Amino acid sequence: MTTSRTFPRFPWLRRLLRPLLDPYRRYQHARYIHAGRIVVGLLVSILLTTGINLPHGEWASVTMLIVIGGLQHHGNIGKKSVERAYGTLIGAALGLAVVTQQNYLGLPLLTYLLMSLICGFFAYHAIGKGGYTALLSAITLFIVAGHGDNPVSDGLWRTVDILIGIALALAFSFALPLYAVYSWRYNLASGLRDCAKVYERINSGQSITTDEHVKLTAKLNATMLQLRSLLPSVSKEVRIPIVELEAIQGHFRMCLSTLEILSNIRPADMSQALLKVEQQHIRRQFISMARALQNGVTQRLKRKPQPLENGPDTEIAIPGELIGYRLLTLQLAKTLDSLQLRLAKTAKRWRI
Repeated sequence: MTTSRTFPRFPWLRRLLRPLLDPYRRYQHARYIHAGRIVVGLLVSILLTTGINLPHGEWASVTMLIVIGGLQHHGNIGKKSVERAYGTLIGAALGLAVVTQQNYLGLPLLTYLLMSLICGFFAYHAIGKGGYTALLSAITLFIVAGHGDNPVSDGLWRTVDILIGIALALAFSFALPLYAVYSWRYNLASGLRDCAKVYERINSGQSITTDEHVKLTAKLNATMLQLRSLLPSVSKEVRIPIVELEAIQGHFRMCLSTLEILSNIRPADMSQALLKVEQQHIRRQFISMARALQNGVTQRLKRKPQPLENGPDTEIAIPGELIGYRLLTLQLAKTLDSLQLRLAKTAKRWRI
């Protein structure tokens, strides 16, 4: 909608920019956008360092690749850039100190021992929190000092190059940013649609041992793992507490577990008419939440869920073999209602 107001007289330009301006299309073309951003960023880095004849300018390009080359999401890029900056400053300071003492004392064996001990210290801290900063500090130490025989001026220039690379990486991370929240939203929407397909297969009596069903459940498990890995970045980007995201993840995981149990306890001869209300409600919940996540239209999420315990099916005698199945179906409905409330609560933040 914003795009159409911005370019009312140039429909061809609107069509051209739609993949870049629309969040869902940007998510679909994320790899191409990321590759294009790297191409342009490296060209700028090379032209800048070459144009001003900066010594050892290739390290600016190397740094840019290290910071954003393998990272798509804006939240991760910012975090890696800060860690890279800390690692650069620490490693450069130590590298310059090593070069200075080598020039002053002229004892190569002492220099080698010092560098090895420093890197051993960083290796100790490279395992665990802050490991990336520790590893980059050790790498920068050798970039700046070499084996202790680099001139101090070279060390200073390489430090400047690395800082330029960090600044360029941060600048290009703001160009058409690929937010982790996009991947989280659209993957969760896809997962909910797949849940609806699995639930429909279970209730329609289709086989749960076919390759199609096995692939669908495997895809759902992969989606759950992918969503889990995105939570820290999503929390940083949109300021949703990680506890809240964990709760949403827990409800989705509970849906998968319940669907698996339902497929295993499904009665051989199930009268669908007795559970029609529940089935329609659950399917509607899956699809409406998926649409809200994908389209950003969250009005339906704000509707108060209707309880099913006192629905019309309670007045009908339920066969004994269906009682457990129906109770678990009601539990699935409650889980979806809770998930809907969680999504509605956080909608203002993830709907960007």
